[in-house]
Amino acid sequence: MSDLSNVQVAVLSTHGFEDSELTSPVEALRAAGATVTVIAPESGTIEGKNGTEVTVDAVTADVDPASFDALLLPGGTGNADKLRMDGPAVDFVKAHFAADKPVGVICHGGWILTDADVLQGRTLTSFESIKTDLRNAGATWVDEEVHIDQGLVSSRTPQDLPAFNAAIVEEFAAARR
Repeated sequence: MSDLSNVQVAVLSTHGFEDSELTSPVEALRAAGATVTVIAPESGTIEGKNGTEVTVDAVTADVDPASFDALLLPGGTGNADKLRMDGPAVDFVKAHFAADKPVGVICHGGWILTDADVLQGRTLTSFESIKTDLRNAGATWVDEEVHIDQGLVSSRTPQDLPAFNAAIVEEFAAARR
């Protein structure tokens, strides 16, 4: 397994996240040594679709994207829809892509990428229902368990988590080399 010691990972999420799409990658990242910071539009805790509560470490309006080496965007329809309407969250994603840092995105998490306008010429996968949105934003959509495009790691559903987790750990480590 790759070593993510001294790697700072931002997890951008809010209420309605797909529980396993946040908890499973975070466990994999921490197991590899990463420091994980959960960032949401509001402080306190956020609750997943199935009731998992996660403590918010920082608020989108108060974080500096330069403080992080990588970004994780979990899915969940409500989560993704709320985040794309949060200006500071969209700006955080834009800054992360502008700095050419790795991003892991799964399921509906890709919706914020459309609002951040960072998909032109990129290839990724997602939950099938948002493929048209991704294509309309300039991306090429593929139906694959995991797809890696220049540091952008994407997967479709919780069933893809084993491959997704392995890929984000590897890509986040490669970006630090």
